[in-house]
Amino acid sequence: MCTAGVLENGEWIRIYPVPLSFLIDLKGSGKVNKVKYTWIELELNKRTDDFRPESYSPKHYDFRDLVLHPHIGTESNWLLRKSFCLKKVFTNLAELINLSKAPTNCSLATFKPTKILGVDVESDDPEWKNEWKELRKQGDLFATEQSPEILIPKLPFKFFYKFIDDTGKKSRMMIEDWEIGALYWNCLRAAEGNVGAAISKVKDQYESNFIKNKDIHFFLGTTKEWHMRRSKNPFVIIGVFYPKFESQLSFF
Repeated sequence: MCTAGVLENGEWIRIYPVPLSFLIDLKGSGKVNKVKYTWIELELNKRTDDFRPESYSPKHYDFRDLVLHPHIGTESNWLLRKSFCLKKVFTNLAELINLSKAPTNCSLATFKPTKILGVDVESDDPEWKNEWKELRKQGDLFATEQSPEILIPKLPFKFFYKFIDDTGKKSRMMIEDWEIGALYWNCLRAAEGNVGAAISKVKDQYESNFIKNKDIHFFLGTTKEWHMRRSKNPFVIIGVFYPKFESQLSFF
């Protein structure tokens, strides 16, 4: 898989490939409570086959040199997380898209929308097709007891945020965050298979709750394929950063 993170100076980094089996074992090992927002040390090599400057690969694909450090929690309204993830925040989408072009080729960034208009949901093919054919070419990087298609069922929907940036420009961007997928499957189980009810719960969280109560920032990223094609906007939302609005905090 492909993972993104930040360095101590706030610069973005992309690491791939990360074996699916490694992520599953790490999550189930009890070594860390949560993988996300956990500091790691790892020897990396700059990828020479990827023009995006943030892209690296692990020196050892079995991650033998991985050192795990403490998880960063949400204390003081995500204060420590903010200190690293919000060092550089874009508010103008056109400016960011321009930086994605050569010679800069920026492909990871934090973006704060001026206003979020809502969430769109579209039906999608519920079955994996060519995506897993390409992954299987990488052999034992994805070796698990179960096939990856079973371990990671494909979402039958696409989710999009509609928003306005600081110039007033309206945009619509796909949410490719694993969290929204996990939320959908959890809501579907809770709703005993009622798809409509599950979709409604997802929208309640990402639309009603987040827009009303959270100071939303997007983590944006590109895929190599779409970045190479120089699409009008190569970015998708790879993560949502959602501390509370400071004005909602109570002080005693």
